[in-house]
Amino acid sequence: MRICVVGCGALGGIFAAHLAQLPDVETFAYDVDAAHVEAINERGLRLTGVGELRARLAAATEPDELPPCRFGIVATKALHTGAAIAATAHLFRGGSVCTVQNGIGNEHVLADHVERVIAGTAFPGGTVREPGVIGWDTAGQTTIGPFGPAPAPMSEVEALAAVLSRSGMPTRAVADARGAQWTKIVFNAAANSVGALTGLPHGRVCDDSALRALVSGLVAEGSAVARTLGVELDGDPEALVELGHRVAYEHRSSMLQDVLARRPTEVDVLNEAIARLGRQAGVPTPLNDAVAALVKGVERSWGPGRDSSPPPARSEARRGQDCGRRTPTA
Repeated sequence: MRICVVGCGALGGIFAAHLAQLPDVETFAYDVDAAHVEAINERGLRLTGVGELRARLAAATEPDELPPCRFGIVATKALHTGAAIAATAHLFRGGSVCTVQNGIGNEHVLADHVERVIAGTAFPGGTVREPGVIGWDTAGQTTIGPFGPAPAPMSEVEALAAVLSRSGMPTRAVADARGAQWTKIVFNAAANSVGALTGLPHGRVCDDSALRALVSGLVAEGSAVARTLGVELDGDPEALVELGHRVAYEHRSSMLQDVLARRPTEVDVLNEAIARLGRQAGVPTPLNDAVAALVKGVERSWGPGRDSSPPPARSEARRGQDCGRRTPTA
Protein backbone atom coordinates (compact mmCIF):
# COMPACT_ATOMS: atom_id res chain seq x y z
CA MET A 1 0.00 0.00 0.00
CA ARG A 2 1.27 3.46 -0.89
CA ILE A 3 0.19 6.52 1.12
CA CYS A 4 1.23 10.12 0.53
CA VAL A 5 0.94 12.76 3.23
CA VAL A 6 0.26 16.12 1.59
CA GLY A 7 1.65 18.78 3.91
CA CYS A 8 4.28 17.23 6.16
CA GLY A 9 4.35 19.93 8.84
CA ALA A 10 3.39 19.43 12.48
CA LEU A 11 0.29 17.25 12.05
CA GLY A 12 1.24 15.71 8.71
CA GLY A 13 4.66 14.84 10.08
CA ILE A 14 3.10 12.95 12.99
CA PHE A 15 1.03 10.88 10.55
CA ALA A 16 3.92 10.32 8.15
CA ALA A 17 6.38 9.24 10.84
CA HIS A 18 3.97 6.67 12.22
CA LEU A 19 2.96 5.25 8.84
CA ALA A 20 6.60 4.90 7.83
CA GLN A 21 7.10 2.39 10.66
CA LEU A 22 4.93 -0.19 8.86
CA PRO A 23 6.87 -2.59 6.62
CA ASP A 24 3.86 -3.15 4.35
CA VAL A 25 3.23 0.56 3.70
CA GLU A 26 5.28 2.77 1.39
CA THR A 27 5.01 6.26 2.86
CA PHE A 28 5.68 9.44 0.90
CA ALA A 29 5.38 13.12 1.72
CA TYR A 30 4.79 16.26 -0.32
CA ASP A 31 5.69 19.62 1.17
CA VAL A 32 6.70 22.99 -0.27
CA ASP A 33 9.33 23.66 2.42
CA ALA A 34 12.55 22.70 0.65
CA ALA A 35 14.70 22.72 3.80
CA HIS A 36 12.25 20.46 5.62
CA VAL A 37 12.05 18.03 2.69
CA GLU A 38 15.84 17.95 2.35
CA ALA A 39 16.24 17.18 6.06
CA ILE A 40 13.66 14.37 5.90
CA ASN A 41 15.40 12.77 2.94
CA GLU A 42 18.88 13.10 4.44
CA ARG A 43 18.29 12.35 8.14
CA GLY A 44 14.77 11.00 8.38
CA LEU A 45 11.73 12.51 10.09
CA ARG A 46 12.02 12.73 13.87
CA LEU A 47 9.23 13.05 16.43
CA THR A 48 10.05 14.15 19.97
CA GLY A 49 7.83 14.86 22.95
CA VAL A 50 4.85 12.59 23.67
CA GLY A 51 6.87 9.87 21.99
CA GLU A 52 10.29 9.52 20.38
CA LEU A 53 10.34 8.27 16.83
CA ARG A 54 12.60 8.49 13.80
CA ALA A 55 11.25 7.44 10.42
CA ARG A 56 12.65 7.00 6.95
CA LEU A 57 10.45 8.03 4.04
CA ALA A 58 10.72 9.75 0.67
CA ALA A 59 9.71 13.41 0.61
CA ALA A 60 9.50 15.82 -2.33
CA THR A 61 8.68 19.41 -3.17
CA GLU A 62 7.75 18.35 -6.71
CA PRO A 63 4.70 16.04 -6.99
CA ASP A 64 6.01 14.47 -10.20
CA GLU A 65 8.80 12.91 -8.15
CA LEU A 66 6.23 10.82 -6.26
CA PRO A 67 4.46 7.63 -7.42
CA PRO A 68 0.71 6.98 -7.66
CA CYS A 69 -0.77 6.23 -4.24
CA ARG A 70 -3.86 4.45 -2.95
CA PHE A 71 -4.44 7.04 -0.24
CA GLY A 72 -3.65 10.69 0.32
CA ILE A 73 -3.75 12.36 3.73
CA VAL A 74 -4.03 16.14 3.44
CA ALA A 75 -2.67 17.98 6.47
CA THR A 76 -1.88 21.46 5.12
CA LYS A 77 -3.23 24.68 6.56
CA ALA A 78 -6.76 25.19 5.26
CA LEU A 79 -5.87 28.16 3.09
CA HIS A 80 -3.35 26.03 1.19
CA THR A 81 -5.74 23.15 0.46
CA GLY A 82 -6.59 24.23 -3.07
CA ALA A 83 -3.00 24.66 -4.23
CA ALA A 84 -1.84 21.46 -2.53
CA ILE A 85 -4.51 19.18 -3.98
CA ALA A 86 -4.31 20.81 -7.42
CA ALA A 87 -0.63 19.94 -7.48
CA THR A 88 -1.01 16.35 -6.23
CA ALA A 89 -4.44 15.16 -7.45
CA HIS A 90 -2.91 13.08 -10.25
CA LEU A 91 -1.19 10.91 -7.64
CA PHE A 92 -4.55 9.67 -6.40
CA ARG A 93 -6.38 8.64 -9.57
CA GLY A 94 -8.33 5.58 -8.56
CA GLY A 95 -7.51 6.26 -4.90
CA SER A 96 -9.04 8.15 -2.00
CA VAL A 97 -7.96 11.39 -0.31
CA CYS A 98 -8.57 12.11 3.38
CA THR A 99 -8.48 15.50 5.09
CA VAL A 100 -7.35 15.71 8.72
CA GLN A 101 -7.27 19.53 8.65
CA ASN A 102 -8.82 22.14 10.89
CA GLY A 103 -11.91 24.08 9.94
CA ILE A 104 -14.92 24.11 7.66
CA GLY A 105 -14.89 23.43 3.92
CA ASN A 106 -11.71 21.45 3.17
CA GLU A 107 -13.62 18.41 1.88
CA HIS A 108 -15.39 20.52 -0.75
CA VAL A 109 -12.05 21.79 -2.03
CA LEU A 110 -10.68 18.26 -2.30
CA ALA A 111 -13.83 17.12 -4.12
CA ASP A 112 -13.15 19.69 -6.84
CA HIS A 113 -10.00 17.74 -7.75
CA VAL A 114 -10.43 14.07 -6.77
CA GLU A 115 -13.29 11.60 -7.10
CA ARG A 116 -13.26 9.98 -3.65
CA VAL A 117 -12.95 12.01 -0.47
CA ILE A 118 -12.74 10.97 3.17
CA ALA A 119 -13.69 13.53 5.82
CA GLY A 120 -11.61 13.39 8.96
CA THR A 121 -10.62 15.08 12.15
CA ALA A 122 -7.47 14.47 14.17
CA PHE A 123 -6.59 15.42 17.74
CA PRO A 124 -2.82 14.87 17.79
CA GLY A 125 -0.88 18.11 17.59
CA GLY A 126 2.62 19.47 17.53
CA THR A 127 5.11 22.03 16.29
CA VAL A 128 7.85 21.99 13.67
CA ARG A 129 10.94 22.51 15.84
CA GLU A 130 13.43 22.59 12.97
CA PRO A 131 13.68 21.04 9.51
CA GLY A 132 13.02 17.34 9.85
CA VAL A 133 12.04 17.53 13.54
CA ILE A 134 8.46 17.66 14.88
CA GLY A 135 7.66 18.42 18.50
CA TRP A 136 4.80 15.98 19.20
CA ASP A 137 2.84 17.86 21.88
CA THR A 138 -0.43 15.95 22.18
CA ALA A 139 -1.76 12.52 21.23
CA GLY A 140 -5.37 11.61 20.52
CA GLN A 141 -7.83 9.83 18.30
CA THR A 142 -8.56 10.39 14.62
CA THR A 143 -12.05 9.87 13.17
CA ILE A 144 -12.72 9.43 9.44
CA GLY A 145 -15.77 8.79 7.28
CA PRO A 146 -17.06 9.14 3.69
CA PHE A 147 -17.66 12.70 2.50
CA GLY A 148 -21.27 12.78 1.25
CA PRO A 149 -20.98 14.67 -2.07
CA ALA A 150 -17.91 12.67 -3.20
CA PRO A 151 -17.67 9.68 -0.88
CA ALA A 152 -14.93 7.11 -0.76
CA PRO A 153 -16.38 3.60 -0.28
CA MET A 154 -16.75 2.62 3.36
CA SER A 155 -14.39 -0.28 2.66
CA GLU A 156 -11.65 2.22 1.80
CA VAL A 157 -12.40 4.29 4.91
CA GLU A 158 -12.08 1.16 7.02
CA ALA A 159 -8.86 0.14 5.28
CA LEU A 160 -7.25 3.51 5.97
CA ALA A 161 -8.46 3.51 9.58
CA ALA A 162 -6.99 0.04 10.08
CA VAL A 163 -3.56 0.93 8.73
CA LEU A 164 -3.42 4.17 10.73
CA SER A 165 -4.34 2.33 13.91
CA ARG A 166 -1.66 -0.29 13.26
CA SER A 167 0.88 2.48 12.84
CA GLY A 168 0.15 3.82 16.32
CA MET A 169 -2.36 6.50 15.34
CA PRO A 170 -5.69 5.27 16.84
CA THR A 171 -8.35 5.85 14.17
CA ARG A 172 -12.03 4.93 13.97
CA ALA A 173 -14.05 4.62 10.79
CA VAL A 174 -17.61 5.97 10.97
CA ALA A 175 -20.44 6.37 8.48
CA ASP A 176 -20.79 10.09 9.28
CA ALA A 177 -17.74 12.03 10.50
CA ARG A 178 -19.52 15.37 10.96
CA GLY A 179 -20.11 14.91 14.69
CA ALA A 180 -16.42 14.41 15.36
CA GLN A 181 -15.43 17.20 12.97
CA TRP A 182 -17.74 19.73 14.54
CA THR A 183 -16.69 18.77 18.06
CA LYS A 184 -13.14 19.74 17.16
CA ILE A 185 -14.20 22.78 15.12
CA VAL A 186 -16.07 24.18 18.12
CA PHE A 187 -13.16 23.40 20.44
CA ASN A 188 -10.55 24.89 18.09
CA ALA A 189 -12.54 28.03 17.36
CA ALA A 190 -12.83 28.69 21.10
CA ALA A 191 -9.47 27.66 22.51
CA ASN A 192 -7.18 28.46 19.58
CA SER A 193 -8.46 31.96 19.00
CA VAL A 194 -8.19 33.03 22.64
CA GLY A 195 -4.68 31.63 22.81
CA ALA A 196 -3.75 33.46 19.61
CA LEU A 197 -5.07 36.79 20.86
CA THR A 198 -3.44 36.56 24.30
CA GLY A 199 -0.20 34.79 23.40
CA LEU A 200 -0.89 32.23 26.13
CA PRO A 201 -0.59 28.44 25.90
CA HIS A 202 -3.73 26.43 26.50
CA GLY A 203 -3.25 25.78 30.21
CA ARG A 204 -2.60 29.41 31.08
CA VAL A 205 -5.73 30.47 29.19
CA CYS A 206 -7.73 28.04 31.32
CA ASP A 207 -6.10 29.33 34.53
CA ASP A 208 -7.58 32.80 33.94
CA SER A 209 -11.25 32.81 34.98
CA ALA A 210 -12.24 35.62 32.61
CA LEU A 211 -10.52 33.98 29.62
CA ARG A 212 -11.96 30.59 30.55
CA ALA A 213 -15.44 32.14 30.57
CA LEU A 214 -14.78 33.58 27.10
CA VAL A 215 -13.78 30.12 25.86
CA SER A 216 -17.03 28.70 27.25
CA GLY A 217 -19.05 31.44 25.55
CA LEU A 218 -17.41 30.66 22.21
CA VAL A 219 -18.07 26.93 22.73
CA ALA A 220 -21.74 27.62 23.43
CA GLU A 221 -22.13 29.63 20.22
CA GLY A 222 -20.39 27.05 18.06
CA SER A 223 -22.41 24.23 19.58
CA ALA A 224 -25.65 26.10 18.90
CA VAL A 225 -24.71 26.57 15.24
CA ALA A 226 -23.88 22.86 14.90
CA ARG A 227 -27.26 21.88 16.39
CA THR A 228 -29.08 24.18 14.00
CA LEU A 229 -27.27 22.53 11.08
CA GLY A 230 -28.48 19.16 12.29
CA VAL A 231 -25.07 17.99 13.48
CA GLU A 232 -24.99 15.98 16.69
CA LEU A 233 -21.63 16.50 18.38
CA ASP A 234 -20.02 13.20 19.33
CA GLY A 235 -18.16 14.74 22.25
CA ASP A 236 -18.27 17.68 24.63
CA PRO A 237 -15.98 20.54 23.54
CA GLU A 238 -15.95 21.81 27.15
CA ALA A 239 -14.55 18.46 28.26
CA LEU A 240 -11.85 18.79 25.60
CA VAL A 241 -10.93 22.22 26.97
CA GLU A 242 -10.52 20.72 30.44
CA LEU A 243 -8.60 17.73 29.11
CA GLY A 244 -6.21 20.11 27.36
CA HIS A 245 -5.79 22.01 30.62
CA ARG A 246 -4.51 18.81 32.23
CA VAL A 247 -2.49 17.18 29.46
CA ALA A 248 -1.47 20.04 27.15
CA TYR A 249 -0.81 22.86 29.60
CA GLU A 250 2.08 24.42 27.68
CA HIS A 251 0.74 23.63 24.19
CA ARG A 252 0.63 26.62 21.87
CA SER A 253 -2.32 26.31 19.53
CA SER A 254 -1.72 26.28 15.80
CA MET A 255 -3.35 29.70 15.54
CA LEU A 256 -0.99 31.10 18.19
CA GLN A 257 1.95 29.59 16.34
CA ASP A 258 0.75 31.35 13.18
CA VAL A 259 0.41 34.70 14.95
CA LEU A 260 3.87 34.40 16.50
CA ALA A 261 5.31 33.65 13.06
CA ARG A 262 3.19 36.39 11.42
CA ARG A 263 1.55 33.85 9.11
CA PRO A 264 -2.08 33.96 7.97
CA THR A 265 -4.22 32.09 10.51
CA GLU A 266 -7.14 29.70 10.02
CA VAL A 267 -9.65 32.08 11.61
CA ASP A 268 -11.54 32.23 8.27
CA VAL A 269 -12.46 28.53 8.50
CA LEU A 270 -13.05 28.53 12.25
CA ASN A 271 -14.57 31.56 14.03
CA GLU A 272 -15.45 33.48 10.88
CA ALA A 273 -17.08 30.41 9.32
CA ILE A 274 -19.09 29.68 12.48
CA ALA A 275 -20.27 33.30 12.53
CA ARG A 276 -21.24 33.19 8.87
CA LEU A 277 -23.18 29.96 9.27
CA GLY A 278 -24.79 31.39 12.39
CA ARG A 279 -26.05 34.38 10.43
CA GLN A 280 -27.44 32.09 7.74
CA ALA A 281 -29.20 29.94 10.35
CA GLY A 282 -30.40 32.83 12.53
CA VAL A 283 -28.12 31.89 15.46
CA PRO A 284 -26.43 34.86 17.18
CA THR A 285 -22.63 34.53 17.39
CA PRO A 286 -21.40 37.87 18.78
CA LEU A 287 -18.33 36.38 20.45
CA ASN A 288 -17.16 34.56 17.32
CA ASP A 289 -17.79 37.72 15.30
CA ALA A 290 -15.68 39.73 17.73
CA VAL A 291 -12.85 37.21 17.95
CA ALA A 292 -12.70 36.84 14.16
CA ALA A 293 -12.49 40.62 13.76
CA LEU A 294 -9.74 40.86 16.37
CA VAL A 295 -7.62 38.11 14.81
CA LYS A 296 -8.03 39.66 11.36
CA GLY A 297 -6.97 42.98 12.88
CA VAL A 298 -3.84 41.39 14.29
CA GLU A 299 -3.04 40.02 10.84
CA ARG A 300 -3.51 43.44 9.25
CA SER A 301 -1.22 45.01 11.85
CA TRP A 302 1.72 43.19 10.26
CA GLY A 303 1.56 45.66 7.38
CA PRO A 304 1.29 45.40 3.60
CA GLY A 305 2.03 41.96 2.30
CA ARG A 306 1.68 40.37 5.75
CA ASP A 307 -2.11 40.41 6.07
CA SER A 308 -4.41 37.40 5.92
CA SER A 309 -4.78 37.30 2.15
CA PRO A 310 -3.24 34.09 0.78
CA PRO A 311 -1.31 33.92 -2.47
CA PRO A 312 -3.70 33.79 -5.46
CA ALA A 313 -2.94 30.13 -6.22
CA ARG A 314 -3.86 29.21 -2.65
CA SER A 315 -7.10 31.13 -2.26
CA GLU A 316 -9.51 28.37 -3.19
CA ALA A 317 -9.85 26.95 0.31
CA ARG A 318 -11.09 30.30 1.62
CA ARG A 319 -14.52 29.77 0.14
CA GLY A 320 -15.57 28.58 3.58
CA GLN A 321 -18.13 26.06 2.40
CA ASP A 322 -20.15 24.27 5.04
CA CYS A 323 -18.82 20.85 6.00
CA GLY A 324 -21.87 20.43 8.20
CA ARG A 325 -24.14 19.82 5.22
CA ARG A 326 -24.39 16.98 2.77
CA THR A 327 -24.83 18.87 -0.50
CA PRO A 328 -22.04 20.40 -2.58
CA THR A 329 -23.72 23.81 -2.52
CA ALA A 330 -24.04 24.00 1.26
